[in-house]
Amino acid sequence: MVRASHFLHEKTNVISVIDENSKLEKYYKDTKYKYYKIKKTAFISSYIRAKKLAKIIDDNKIDIIHAHWTKDLLVAVLAKKLSTCKPDIAQTRNMTMTRFKDDFYHRWLYRSISLLLPVTFQVKEQLEKFIPQEIRPKIEVLYMGAETPQKISVEEKQKLRLQYNLGSSFTVGIVGRIEEDKGQYLVVDAVKKLLSKTFDIKALIVGSPMNEIYLKELKDSIKKEGIEKNIIFTGFTTEAQKLMQVCDVIVLATRRETFGLVLIEAMKSGVSVIGTDNAGPLEIIDDKESGLLFKMKDSDSLAQKIKLLIENEELKNKLARNANEKAMKVFDSEVQFEKLFGVLNAS
Repeated sequence: MVRASHFLHEKTNVISVIDENSKLEKYYKDTKYKYYKIKKTAFISSYIRAKKLAKIIDDNKIDIIHAHWTKDLLVAVLAKKLSTCKPDIAQTRNMTMTRFKDDFYHRWLYRSISLLLPVTFQVKEQLEKFIPQEIRPKIEVLYMGAETPQKISVEEKQKLRLQYNLGSSFTVGIVGRIEEDKGQYLVVDAVKKLLSKTFDIKALIVGSPMNEIYLKELKDSIKKEGIEKNIIFTGFTTEAQKLMQVCDVIVLATRRETFGLVLIEAMKSGVSVIGTDNAGPLEIIDDKESGLLFKMKDSDSLAQKIKLLIENEELKNKLARNANEKAMKVFDSEVQFEKLFGVLNAS
């Protein structure tokens, strides 16, 4: 939301509205970007928030409300009803939809929305399936984009590899919150299988735990297998994009990822990628062309894909090059923000 608002600011009048206690304020305070703060309240106080938003809309003659969080839609629709400007409402839809929206509340809600912007075609299909046609807003797929990471030098890569005791081992990276759904255990299992075949391999698990019990169980299993030296946990870090660049491959092992921004960031970093063969990764990775796909929740399949890259450096480099080209062309932030500007104008 922040990057989109900053980009669109150069093309049109943009007002950002954030929560009063939001960490996002640091991206706006003492800058040229205009913003307002509204205190997040309980559901029953939505009308009060909506009145404040309606005033912002009318004071700034807002034509379009662009929401990013489904829970904000009620406030947006109420604000539209209360304002004199009656702006269109567009929502970027990042999450899946799993049930029919044919009750009175959702019929009222979706009749007041002009545009839905799902981040994948899979999410688009769900919206078309679960929102009745007679109340369904216009739907247009708009992928998420990523900034191009700053490339680090060979010397910095060597320094980071030394810091994390990676040596010259083939390094598999997985980046994200440490929780079972993210699939770190699959990477650990795959590395264990490859170590048993005498491959020199390590895993770099980047991120902080969301579930301490899961983390403890994961570390206990690693200790039991005697592979502690081959599985490195970084903990919380602000250098995730740098750490991606010291890896030979980045894996997205999430059980069901709506999109997969980590894959895009890795591709733009010039690193080969492996993702699950379902949901978002299917729209990002062209299997055997810009990356590899493995069977969901199958560590044997993941190990086989990693083994391909260990044994074939030419393939690994080819996949990384192709991935980088695709990410720059299709998933660059500015490319997607230009499309966003176009569809918002058209609405």
